[in-house]
Amino acid sequence: MDKIKLTGLNFYGYHGCLPEERQMGQEFGVDVSMYLDLQEAGETDKLAATVNYTDVYKLVKKVVEGEPRKLIEAVGEEIAQGILAEFSLVEKVRVTVHKPHAPLPGVFTDASISIVRTRR
Repeated sequence: MDKIKLTGLNFYGYHGCLPEERQMGQEFGVDVSMYLDLQEAGETDKLAATVNYTDVYKLVKKVVEGEPRKLIEAVGEEIAQGILAEFSLVEKVRVTVHKPHAPLPGVFTDASISIVRTRR
């Protein structure tokens, strides 16, 4: 299956279990991989035959900057389900949510989750 991939989408949100995370907020990163057949788009050069990734960006932004969630798992799930609901050409989606400033008691680069969902 072909793939459209958006990486390094960064937004400011208020997700987390700790009160200070929900008050101060922090940066979140999102990577999205959408699996679909891109042959028609490649052959016809028509936007209607693919997924407009500007629209995907807007969906991700709305979720990450929207209602605070306790868990980044919930953020990833909402993004994955939204993509499947709004973009009928997408057969499978992988969403990774990065929380590089998670409140961990040590030095680390990133805390992240990945959600993989397929159309039913």
